[in-house]
Amino acid sequence: MKNNKIKLLIIVLLSFFFITGCTTQLADKDNNPVKNPTTGQTLTKNILCQPKDKDTIQLYLENDIKVEELPVCKNFSITDGGYEGLWTTFIVKPLAWVIIQFGNILSNYGVGLIITSLLIRLIAFPLTRKTAIQSELMKKAKPKLDKLEKKYQGKTDQESMMKKNQEMMMIYKEFNINPISGCLFAFIQIPLFIGFLEAINRVPAIFEEKLIGFQLGTTPLTGLTNGNYLYVILTIIVGATTYYSLKLNSSSNPDDGRMKMMTRIMFFMILITSFFMTSALNVYWVTTNLFTVVQNLLVKRKKEKV
Repeated sequence: MKNNKIKLLIIVLLSFFFITGCTTQLADKDNNPVKNPTTGQTLTKNILCQPKDKDTIQLYLENDIKVEELPVCKNFSITDGGYEGLWTTFIVKPLAWVIIQFGNILSNYGVGLIITSLLIRLIAFPLTRKTAIQSELMKKAKPKLDKLEKKYQGKTDQESMMKKNQEMMMIYKEFNINPISGCLFAFIQIPLFIGFLEAINRVPAIFEEKLIGFQLGTTPLTGLTNGNYLYVILTIIVGATTYYSLKLNSSSNPDDGRMKMMTRIMFFMILITSFFMTSALNVYWVTTNLFTVVQNLLVKRKKEKV
């Protein structure tokens, strides 16, 4: 029954992607993406509120987008623009509104983004804690699972596979492992990540903001291309927090070469992707990584005391 509820939740979450809502790029008459000449950012057509930068406003007006009809970002409300489909109405707009509210209070939308990220992780803490616990339990069960793999190595007949699965379920039961609940947050994190991406791209108050010298709407690649090598620091921080987060979640068995290889591939994929993500999204990624690291260390320390 519990597994059916989890599956239903996953289906509902993934359904959001196939219903409505999507960031669309602003294009000129020749269908070329319109970019801000200062930040190098490709502008979003369906923004939720008014930009403040004069160059950005002019670019929108030149491409027949009536930005003056949109609400001022600091006064943005979830109901502005009416119903725009399930995804935008119930994910993107609420996320954007929360970031803006914290940004208004703290006088910086980059800090508002960080606080919103932490708030969501705190709300999801009971679920993410279970994921961390499952990871630690898997590490404890790994020696027995490795023996099981060796026992049935080379056996591909149906009877052997059935016995292997039965013995594996017995090991899972012994260590109180629930594989489905262990990976549930990974499914939830995908729509959250994309929701933050859309909120950032569709709210000028966020992508026009700066945080510790980083233009939040600019990608590190664009920043480096324009000669601002400060963005190297951002990618290093992304790489360091990602590596440590993956390391804590990986197997504790030093002989597990396959897991090590998968961890390395994932690390390099995220590191390369970070060059093409906006600085705001990189800030979100670093924040969630740091939260995960602290959470896993606390869970690990608690398990060691038990």
